[in-house]
Amino acid sequence: MEIMMKQCLIVDDSRIIRKVLRKILEEMNFAVDEAEDSPGAIDLCRRKMPEVVLLDWNMPAAAGLEFLRSLRREPGGDKPVVVFSTSENDIALITEAVNAGANEYIMKPFDGGVLQNKFSEMGLN
Repeated sequence: MEIMMKQCLIVDDSRIIRKVLRKILEEMNFAVDEAEDSPGAIDLCRRKMPEVVLLDWNMPAAAGLEFLRSLRREPGGDKPVVVFSTSENDIALITEAVNAGANEYIMKPFDGGVLQNKFSEMGLN
């Protein structure tokens, strides 16, 4: 019996961060797509909606929050679990993200253990 891998979309403008996250997520048995900006991420979601989105807060073109609002308006866009990865620790910004539809957040910098624990807490692995 074939095990279906969960799909995770990494949305981050840093190629290095995307590469590190891809390695961690693939070790956690996720299939991974990457986007460097909001328009590219929305395009990927329209083609195949992921189960999980790891979303950077600060990006050029459109900030993570704008992507999140766009995602939630897409058909099926209410389904993915969205985890913000941010260095912002302002509770007002975090509250705004949750109100816009984020499920959870993790503070940068983080490592594979932190990500794995967060995903476990949310029942994603």
